[in-house]
Amino acid sequence: MAGLRLPRPVTVERSQGGRLAEIALQPRLLAAVACGILAYLLMNFVMTAAPLVMRLCGLSQDAANLGLQWHVIATYAPSFVTVRLIARFGAPRPVVVGLAPIAAAAVVGLAGVEVAHFWLSLDLLGMGWNFGFLGAFALVLDCHRSKERTRMHSSNDFLVFGTMALGSFASGGLPTGCGSETVLQVSFVPLGLASLASLVTVQRVRRAAR
Repeated sequence: MAGLRLPRPVTVERSQGGRLAEIALQPRLLAAVACGILAYLLMNFVMTAAPLVMRLCGLSQDAANLGLQWHVIATYAPSFVTVRLIARFGAPRPVVVGLAPIAAAAVVGLAGVEVAHFWLSLDLLGMGWNFGFLGAFALVLDCHRSKERTRMHSSNDFLVFGTMALGSFASGGLPTGCGSETVLQVSFVPLGLASLASLVTVQRVRRAAR
């Protein structure tokens, strides 16, 4: 990071561009923001709650720690491949691909409470976040011009990380109050909506390319 040199935004990039409301109402942008929010919310919520749930299930702290370590690897290691897939196939397809492992993580989490269930669920969750969030972020880049990027990126980051913060606060109360199974079951509803929005976006991109 110390060797990274990013250009500073100039005045024209901060002051000009279309109205934020007009840009935000684009179907592709709405789908991208929704998928980014969902990917980060579910990943952060389940990841934060996993050690607590594992301890409540009588599993050791060492098992919880090792599960989180492999989750971090599964979260960031695919980046070497994800960026190449986005460059080759475009942003919408990796988003669709990323939602599948997140759904699979919920299925595995509902299948049992053994160490293997938690570990596999965390690994799938990390992989799904990588494809889903990076793909959604790349899709946001395609929905605005360079002079509009400052406002769009700040708005998108506010929504994504604000929702992530809410997920962090809820990660302790919801599993203990409602049960982790209920939380995982409810997650299929937004996952289905995000998948539908992503598929519609892919179809529109295909039509525009013809």
